[in-house]
Amino acid sequence: MSDVELTEVREAHRFDESALAAYLATHIDDYAGPLQVQQFEGGQSNPTFQLQTGNRNYVLRKQPPGELLPSAHQVDREFRVMQALHNTDVPVPRMYCLCEDPDVIGTKFYVMEMVEGRLFTEALLPSLSKSERRAIYLDLARVMARLHSVDVAAVGLSEFGRPGNYYERQIGRWSKQYLASKTEQIDAMDKLMEWLPANIPEQTKTVIVHGDFRLGNMLIHPSEPRIVAVLDWELSTLGDGLADVGYLCQDYHGESYFAEGLSSANLEELGIPTEEEFVAEYCRHAGIDHIDNWPFYVIYNMFRSAGIIQGVYKRGLDGNASSATAIQYKEIARIRSERAWRMVESLGKR
Repeated sequence: MSDVELTEVREAHRFDESALAAYLATHIDDYAGPLQVQQFEGGQSNPTFQLQTGNRNYVLRKQPPGELLPSAHQVDREFRVMQALHNTDVPVPRMYCLCEDPDVIGTKFYVMEMVEGRLFTEALLPSLSKSERRAIYLDLARVMARLHSVDVAAVGLSEFGRPGNYYERQIGRWSKQYLASKTEQIDAMDKLMEWLPANIPEQTKTVIVHGDFRLGNMLIHPSEPRIVAVLDWELSTLGDGLADVGYLCQDYHGESYFAEGLSSANLEELGIPTEEEFVAEYCRHAGIDHIDNWPFYVIYNMFRSAGIIQGVYKRGLDGNASSATAIQYKEIARIRSERAWRMVESLGKR
């Protein structure tokens, strides 16, 4: 059973469906109406819709309405990276069209293949068997390593991000985004914004970084425990692939937003790999022995997640978030950042 849920298009995200249908008829070769639109619940950034037509289903991703933070909601970057990865061994949907003209439906958007699969948002995968859970988590490590092994130049993404200083730029970016969406004082965020730039490890390789590589952004085969599509590339860029590893592994250090996470679970009983096992599996597929300075990558990602979720909460207050649950995220930035700062403090006690 999948966790995906379709709803009527929310009021804040409605657009001219007849204008969309006319656009698709001229930009997709075998498009055939009539068109029916429903919205996917979940996802806190770019609103996502299922397009049902006379001969197949598509997925549309668009920018949210309203004033957007600088460098956020770049659906054109999502389209570009998935189009570039289509003929690699990283599973992504086929891209059909990108519309950068906001006059069509009010914002930029793109349309892609609707891949059949299961979407799971609960980290413990309660509806699956022990062996299925283990296989899916190990496949997360494998697919992540495959992504980081892609030849950037060969797929035409050499200009997809700036070379060097990845963490310096990312820490600066998310510090600015956090401050732009700040709604209350969080001391831990201020401490992390000072500590992180002073403790950046050396970057040894530049790869494609997904930026939001987690279970909830993977489509799992309808009946097999393997990934058939990696979704939600909004935050992708060129940088250090260890950022993706640390991002996924932060779930081992705290609960998920509203569901039970990996930190307090009996992983052996569930069949889910431990953090050490997951990192080792990634290293095996990536062809590396081990990861130095491992705590940094988790701490950095907790800070980054706090900054992202603060922006989600602020959009919820402003009424233009992609999900109706955004307003419930009030304390998450504080919880994540305080947990990260406790990890920093524990480093000094070793």
